[in-house]
Amino acid sequence: MVSLTPANYLVFLFLLTIGMICSLASCSPQFVTPQSSAISSPHISERLFFSYDNTELPLNAWLPAGEIRGVIIALHGFNDYSNFIKDSVPFFNNHKLAVYSYDQRGFGETLTRGRWSGSQALLYDLTTFIELVKEKHGDTPLYILGDSMGGAVTIITMAQEYPPKVSGVILVAPAVWARSEMPFYQRFFLWLSAHTISWMTVSGKALEITPSDNIEMLKELGKDPLVIKETRIEALYGLSNLMDAAYNSAEHLRINSLLLYGNNDEIIPKKPVFEFYKRLPASGKKQQQMIVYENGYHMLLRDLQAEVVIEDIVDWIKEQPKPVFSSCLNNFR
Repeated sequence: MVSLTPANYLVFLFLLTIGMICSLASCSPQFVTPQSSAISSPHISERLFFSYDNTELPLNAWLPAGEIRGVIIALHGFNDYSNFIKDSVPFFNNHKLAVYSYDQRGFGETLTRGRWSGSQALLYDLTTFIELVKEKHGDTPLYILGDSMGGAVTIITMAQEYPPKVSGVILVAPAVWARSEMPFYQRFFLWLSAHTISWMTVSGKALEITPSDNIEMLKELGKDPLVIKETRIEALYGLSNLMDAAYNSAEHLRINSLLLYGNNDEIIPKKPVFEFYKRLPASGKKQQQMIVYENGYHMLLRDLQAEVVIEDIVDWIKEQPKPVFSSCLNNFR
């Protein structure tokens, strides 16, 4: 039990009063509403992905010379953008793996940069993009690589009742820190802030968290104008909703999965990640594998030992069966 001093008690009552007033006033975070169009024609151009609602999402594509033996769709993490995978691309391309990565809406160079569009919009974007890439590459084995928040989007997409057909998923430090695994005070202050000052921006500088041991890389990210440095509280609240959905979807992720986690991860705690992994289905031919890197941090693909991680991903892909799939884009529409 936590004892309250008179001063703390007054603060608690003050915050509780604000919360009650806000609840009565029906305050809520204002997420960006996806575009609505009667005529939607999802497609991919050289540098853009036109999604299910015609939203334009900047796109990077790295194709190996000659034969393509597999395709990776790489989804970036929170406040990051499609360039996160570029240092891994040469290794993937050398193993005849094509890599696609787009800026998820609200990040990178998208028009709604800094705003949260909701978990469903991110799910629909990925589902649409998977089908477009499958149309482009036919029966070539397709894998989804989701990094942090991208991992959470991957999970909820592939845990649908009728998920798109892919050969497997790679979850790199997936964002599965559900509210049930957070301290009460953290959940309360996030909810209160999201329902009162959702427009306010915050920075993580005061937290003194180390996301990677690659200091030079972190310095470069600090200079990169496309990496978001100040985050709206509404976006943090939306991310929390997404992590909730991902954590609670473990039992429905019925696909071959590789989960990678760094022992020194200070962003996503160990407990929810390990609990998530324990709940993954292990029946039938589905294979679930987890690798924990003793010296790894949250940004495994950009840590100093990133080459080891990338090699493990390629080795895992080589072990996967190569089924033939048919497109289900019309079902999605």
